[in-house]
Amino acid sequence: MAERLLIVADDESLCESLRGLFVREGYDVTVMRSAEDTLAQIDDLVPDVVITDMYLPGLDGIELIRKAKERYSDILFVLVTAHPSLETAVAAVRAGAFDYVVKPIIHAEIKRIVRRACERRSSARILPPVVSDLSRRYDFGRIIGESEALQKVIRAVQKIADARSSVLLLGETGTGKELIARTIHYNSRRSERAFVAINCSAIPENLLESELFGHVKGAFTSAVSAKRGLLEEASGGTVLLDEIGDLSTMLQVKLLRVLEDREIRPIGGVKNIHVDLRVITATNRDINRAVKEGRFREDLYYRINTVSITLPPLRDRRDDIEPLLRYFIDHYSHELGRQTPSLSEDALEVLRQYRWPGNVRELQNVIERAILVCENGVINFCDLPESMRGITEVCEESVAGKLSIEDYSKAFIQKYQAQYTEHELAEMLGITRKALWEKRKRWGIGRHAELQK
Repeated sequence: MAERLLIVADDESLCESLRGLFVREGYDVTVMRSAEDTLAQIDDLVPDVVITDMYLPGLDGIELIRKAKERYSDILFVLVTAHPSLETAVAAVRAGAFDYVVKPIIHAEIKRIVRRACERRSSARILPPVVSDLSRRYDFGRIIGESEALQKVIRAVQKIADARSSVLLLGETGTGKELIARTIHYNSRRSERAFVAINCSAIPENLLESELFGHVKGAFTSAVSAKRGLLEEASGGTVLLDEIGDLSTMLQVKLLRVLEDREIRPIGGVKNIHVDLRVITATNRDINRAVKEGRFREDLYYRINTVSITLPPLRDRRDDIEPLLRYFIDHYSHELGRQTPSLSEDALEVLRQYRWPGNVRELQNVIERAILVCENGVINFCDLPESMRGITEVCEESVAGKLSIEDYSKAFIQKYQAQYTEHELAEMLGITRKALWEKRKRWGIGRHAELQK
């Protein structure tokens, strides 16, 4: 059965754009123009996911979420706003929104969010056909890459997938930590239960405790009804705590108790609730350094680090670049309804040689953009981001023998120091930040910020 999607917006062009997008994706789509009409008919519609504009005639999107949640707490809402702010994010989370999207809407982004919302709702219902589909989607064969570095990760995941042990995933941003976490879950005996991913840095600290542990009615001013926490929703399944290194000291203590006692206590509650969880954590930070500096509890570190897996950056598994390129070109051509393009030789060479500081996520975004802007069914050099094209011009001078390695490094720093941070420059040159500082000193090159004074 197709997932039921409800779009609530007064903007006709927005409604038609989103309706067409999700009808093509196979959703059962209904469009409403006001919060009042939606609330009047929601008993008949009972959608799985609602996309609502923030600004509506009469009640706004947040009020719609709040009132609808009082009647159907399991419907998931995605809020669309043209004016993102911390206040909007806080209000949306408090009202019960699953996520929110900023205008202008990027179709690929909103499709991913709605897909995640449908997965969350389906997991909660434990529908076997959906679970089976997810298991196929996260089969080990779907992890794209042939390099030994990636195969080492896959072998490690295969060994621990069906265990109950806590897993700590380490690696730079964009290396695919959530993909690996989902692969672990959907290849375990918990695959028919919920997988809940929580980004610890994306939710304001004053709301994160309520999101994790839930609260009872009247626990605080806006707690007009009881709310189950995400840890309770994940009971029997797996929870991914992403960006665990950003967790406050207070919540580190509370999480440690959950791991030790397998119990949670909602805010304002007097009774503990037993939870059966497999906990996977992930971070792009140097967690060992955080422990040594006292920013992360050592006892919690040992609890979450029963098994640790480090995901290699894309620059360390260059054999995987071309398979990933082929996969994302096919994927986004289908998703965007475009002819599958070929890659010109000069564009392919740039993509092979680029250092990919944003890893697989950056490659994914580059290909999506290239498919949108390319012409005549070919992704050419000029269809790549300008920053990549410029870096390649310096590289070509070096390859042609016009520049020595030292001259190349000097030219590179002088040309791109205004565009990149010290960390990014060092990463792209393949040196440490200390080595970058020494080169600057030797050549008398000041940092860009210093030159502007």
